[in-house]
Amino acid sequence: MIDIINITQATDAYNFHTHTQFCDGHAAIEEFVTEAINAGFHHLGFTPHSPLSIDSPCNMAISRVDEYINEINKMRATYGNKINIYAGMELDFLNTTQFRELTSLPAVAALDYRIGSVHFIPAADDSNIYVDIDGRYEKFKQKMKNSFHDDIESVIKSYFKQSMQMVQAGGFEIIGHFDKIGLNASLFSNNIDEHPWYDHLVMQLFEAIMDYGYIIEINTKAWLQHNRFFPNLKYFAMLKKYNAPVIVNSDAHYPTLIDSGRQEALKLLSK
Repeated sequence: MIDIINITQATDAYNFHTHTQFCDGHAAIEEFVTEAINAGFHHLGFTPHSPLSIDSPCNMAISRVDEYINEINKMRATYGNKINIYAGMELDFLNTTQFRELTSLPAVAALDYRIGSVHFIPAADDSNIYVDIDGRYEKFKQKMKNSFHDDIESVIKSYFKQSMQMVQAGGFEIIGHFDKIGLNASLFSNNIDEHPWYDHLVMQLFEAIMDYGYIIEINTKAWLQHNRFFPNLKYFAMLKKYNAPVIVNSDAHYPTLIDSGRQEALKLLSK
């Protein structure tokens, strides 16, 4: 296990959330490595979306995990004198049983670190069907109609319920983009993420995260297009007030976006 907080306190030249051709990324691992080296990074961690028992085009197949680890080791042998490379994984939470089975897999337990994230919530009419609420708003809007009867408040509450269950299940070190639902939700219903009840859900989850001792990711993926961080900028003061352990990740799916939004977030955090 690597000491991520020690690394990130020593330098800002890092990214621990990166997606490649092993899941829904758009380039090979080596392309990200060379881009990171050229950008002056000292540390680069890879986080393919974990294998799932449900059909998902964004997640890595269980049959490719060994191939992924072998590719990381190959990159370390080739570029290890220029950059530190880490094998991580973004673990997708569906339910507590599934998540504990996932985190107990030897290949997952042996990783350098793990990010826990919620991308799926149960459908309104069938809790055994999990719907991906991440991604582009156009698809989200259609799923709201088809799977959730356009009940955005229920979707938000389900997202935070899933997140709370994941925090309690454990088996990871970093919580990924913990209020990401706020972007699509606010596009669906303007300023819904400004309501006091939404802030209350965020605070409840934040308190649990702190109690369980996770590192909080500030995810900058949406900054370039939507001028938004996850968690939202309005929560940065809360992170500072409670001295929360924080890292800033780009969640890059393209090599050229390896540092996208990170410098802006780091500057705002320093204020």
